[in-house]
Amino acid sequence: MSTPSLFDISGKAAIVTGAASGLGLSIAEVMAENGARVALLDINQDGLEQAADRLRETGADVLIKTVDVSDRDQMRRCIDSVVDAFGGLDIVFGNAGIGGGPGFKGFDGSRNAEGEIGSIADGQWDRVLAVNLSSVFITIQSSAFHMKKKRAGRIIITTSVASFRNQSWVGTPYMPAKAGAAHLVRQAALELAYYNITVNAIAPGAFATNLGGGRLKSEHVSQVMSERIPLARVANPNEIKGLALFLASPASSFITGAEIPIDGGASLGA
Repeated sequence: MSTPSLFDISGKAAIVTGAASGLGLSIAEVMAENGARVALLDINQDGLEQAADRLRETGADVLIKTVDVSDRDQMRRCIDSVVDAFGGLDIVFGNAGIGGGPGFKGFDGSRNAEGEIGSIADGQWDRVLAVNLSSVFITIQSSAFHMKKKRAGRIIITTSVASFRNQSWVGTPYMPAKAGAAHLVRQAALELAYYNITVNAIAPGAFATNLGGGRLKSEHVSQVMSERIPLARVANPNEIKGLALFLASPASSFITGAEIPIDGGASLGA
């Protein structure tokens, strides 16, 4: 197989959740740039429309679906409708996620009572788990239903370095949600290998996106975080594209159950 064909996803049908901005939009872009037909899913309709307009200007085959990924019935119907529109499903990125609220420490190391475990409201806990973990379950379940029919597919979930590394400045509900998503990826990979469906995870570190209120876009916060990262900077969302294409393409055909950090070396420790 030639090197270009290793990364050939032209004509493939792809879904990206959380695609209106940030990492999801970058993932949708790299899928479209390489010839895939892409369905962009998000709760932000305005953002979806703007993203789709931009992609269509490049000639991309794109459709959009406004959906709350935590609503299981909505998600099932949405994925079914994409399959009907595209005539199949080859690649799914379960990328949608929200922040977990403030951590129990600030970036300067000071204690933050608002983020302590006793201050976490039931509704906040439930919402973070619903979006960051339960939505991963329904995304995998609904996608696998269609992929099993042709015994092929790629499922890629966005987890986080928070899935395997505790972080005091990250909201507590976020941590077990992402850890659970990572373990779900491994369990699903073990089961779905029988059907030649691979299930892998991308574990981002510090990216300048809107997650957590967009705080990593702040020059001060970015500088503080950069001091903790061996590559000494916060990542641009476009830097997710190479790994996303790799995991969606034939190049990763013998990889399943993996969680690949993309964090500038931050998880290596000081």
